[in-house]
Amino acid sequence: MNFKFICTFILFAVGFPAMGMAQKTLPPATSPRLPLPTVFQGAAKFNAILSKAIRENWRDLPLSERTVRVARELVGTPYLNYTLEVDDHTESPVANLTAMDCWTFYENALAIARLIRYQAPPYKPQDLLHMVEIERYRNGICTGSYLSRMHQLEEVFYDNQRRGYASNITAQIPGAEKLHREIHEMTLQWKAYRYLRSNPALIEPMGKIEAMVSNLPVYHIPKSKVRTAEKYLKNGDICAITTSENDSYTSHVGMIIRINNRAYFTHATSDHDKGRKVIIDRPISDYLSSGSKHAGIIICRPNDLPRSKSNSIAQQ
Repeated sequence: MNFKFICTFILFAVGFPAMGMAQKTLPPATSPRLPLPTVFQGAAKFNAILSKAIRENWRDLPLSERTVRVARELVGTPYLNYTLEVDDHTESPVANLTAMDCWTFYENALAIARLIRYQAPPYKPQDLLHMVEIERYRNGICTGSYLSRMHQLEEVFYDNQRRGYASNITAQIPGAEKLHREIHEMTLQWKAYRYLRSNPALIEPMGKIEAMVSNLPVYHIPKSKVRTAEKYLKNGDICAITTSENDSYTSHVGMIIRINNRAYFTHATSDHDKGRKVIIDRPISDYLSSGSKHAGIIICRPNDLPRSKSNSIAQQ
């Protein structure tokens, strides 16, 4: 594998400010590289959510409302970390609806919500994996390399905005402030990541990716200003929690659900006193006040994908 080429490509892709918001053409799903039972779990939950979506005609709802409805169906799902680490060498889109961490919770909810409108039923697990691939991988394409997966939320937000699939609205919210961090988490803690342990040659190019992410234009709303900013937040907004520590931008992520004119935080939490599961927590400003290392929030607002041209119903 030519790591120099990969890193040069990444530098070109993320090293400059996003110039436009036009949607890029949706790339096709990549060919399966690992067995389906390895990369997909939770058929019963998947089928139950999609069956309810069909009965209640969710596909006619805005993406924000679809995402919230899916998120509510995932409440109570157990928390589990490292569900994406499924092989020693081959990278592949993964979806696990039986257990998830904070990041895969928002990804799964958004992926299902997008799928409902992207194409008409019947829906297959491979369709969900395609939606996950669009969000999770640089340029929406999994190359089979661990380096094609975006491992920092800041790059996910930036890359999806560049492709027209989301808008990082943080800088436009009153009270926003610019952040700068030096990211070293994965290269310093490489033994915690299965792919890096199995492929030490990836550590150096991963460090170059972290250096580029460190220099992305990142804004956040400081937690002292979040209560006032709540009125700008909408259902389905991705809400990343920034940290006061200097070696990373964010420490947690979830989504916003509007309840009684407040912006509530829904997330998969590892806290034992909250049951280690997906929950609808407190209003986001109250949640931030509970953690001394919570610095503020970053808000990314997803867009729908262009409808599939291969399905006549989906073109209606």
